[in-house]
Amino acid sequence: MGRYDQYSDEELIVRLREGETEISDYLMEKYKEFVRKKARAMFLIGGETDDLIQEGMIGLFKAIQNYQADKETSFRTFASLCIDRQLYSAVQNSNRQKHQPLNSYVSLSDENESDHLEGAWSEDPEALIIDQESTRTLEREITKVLSPMENKVLDYYLRGYGYVKIAEIMGKTPKSIDNALQRIRGKIRNFSAPVQK
Repeated sequence: MGRYDQYSDEELIVRLREGETEISDYLMEKYKEFVRKKARAMFLIGGETDDLIQEGMIGLFKAIQNYQADKETSFRTFASLCIDRQLYSAVQNSNRQKHQPLNSYVSLSDENESDHLEGAWSEDPEALIIDQESTRTLEREITKVLSPMENKVLDYYLRGYGYVKIAEIMGKTPKSIDNALQRIRGKIRNFSAPVQK
């Protein structure tokens, strides 16, 4: 599969449309970590990680199927949007079943490409841009309600480190890291639900 490394995602999508079906598997593998990172961020506000990773992979698959190389946005930006939507729907549905509607989407990953969605095609591009603005505001507000230690733990967690590794890096016990993550989740859940109507 390494033979595709020298090509851009956009070039690969064109080749996929021309019949090189194995490119779909290559892109799914290439973006698997990207999906896992987003799933970890969404896990903090509800949902099981494995289920969310599965949902994220569905979003990625949809992106591969629907990306149009002639549009003015990169595949990565479009994939990010599709994955976010799929994860958001999963968390929203899960919370709706628990009678706790999640009214706002909180992405805590450090992806900045989604800041430029003007070129992305969708049913309502204006709503997407407004949603991105709301999300960034929410992210800033959340970092304010977390302690400096919790912000550090959250940063390491979103980068994919486990409890033990974070504890090692920060010179803490795994239990204290676990406790910090529980507090973070509680604060984020409390904070995110009432923010938007």
